[in-house]
Parts: sequence; C-alpha cells; structure tokens
Amino acid sequence: MSTPIDVTPRDDRELVLGRLLQAPRELLWRCWTDPALLPRWYCPLPWKVSDVELDVRPGGGSKMTMRGPAGEVVPLEGVFLEVVPQQRLVFTDALTAGWRPAARAFMVATITFEDTGAGTRYIARCGHWSAADREEHERMGFHEGWGQVAEQLEATARSLQG
Repeated sequence: MSTPIDVTPRDDRELVLGRLLQAPRELLWRCWTDPALLPRWYCPLPWKVSDVELDVRPGGGSKMTMRGPAGEVVPLEGVFLEVVPQQRLVFTDALTAGWRPAARAFMVATITFEDTGAGTRYIARCGHWSAADREEHERMGFHEGWGQVAEQLEATARSLQG
C-alpha cells in the first residue's frame, strides 16, 4: 500500500501529489509508458481510459479517451516535453503531436520516480497557467483522484512482478 509523503507546491499554480510506492520504478515506468497498461490504472474508478496512443519521446504525442460511468467522454491529447527513462516524464496538454498548439492549455505535468530503500518515491506535479486553472483542477478532485490513481498504478506495477 502506498504511503503519502509531504511535498510542497512550488507556487500557487501547482498541485502536487507525493507517494512512496511499494513497487520498483522500472515497473512503474513501464505502466506509464506502455499503452496496453494505462487502461488498468490511469483513471480513478469507475472512470476508464481507452484508445491509448503513446509516442514516449520529446515531441511525441499522447492521445486517449477518458470514459465516465454516466457516459461522459473526455478526449485527452498532449505532447511529451521531456523523457528521462525510469526517472522523469514531463508532458502537457498545451501542445499536441508535431508541436501544434492545443485549443486550451490547462497544465504541464512532471512525474518523477526515485529509488528508496522501501520502494519508489513517486512525485506528480501539475503546473497550471493560472491560479484559477489550479483551483479548477482541485475542484475536479485532483488530490482524491490522483491519490486513487497512484494506488492503482502501484497495484498494476506489483502485478507485473515475477
């Protein structure tokens, strides 16, 4: 079971989630970068993700569809800005594949993975263009949703072990 760790946002436009996950970072990385694994953990249940396409490299695109229990359909599209294997993923919805500007910029996410003696220190930082965007994301359930997703990520990574 993951353990919350205290991580301070850098400013009033950032939301951050820190967890100590009981899974090796190479498997957590695989969960983040293998399109076949994302549907197993990426959305807080009962939401689901489908139609996942990932090109995990700087400038590579990311596309998927979130589906809600009441028939909601939320397309997600973005681009990877930085990829440091098994250490750091940075992506945004401000751009799409081919560096095309998106209709609306909402956030830049930075996901980091660091080995610890007891598992992996996992930090998810979401920077927003404005404090109002950060507040919107918080009202959408950032802490609860991303916390649940971290649990699902950990369980998925653990299921891949030997």
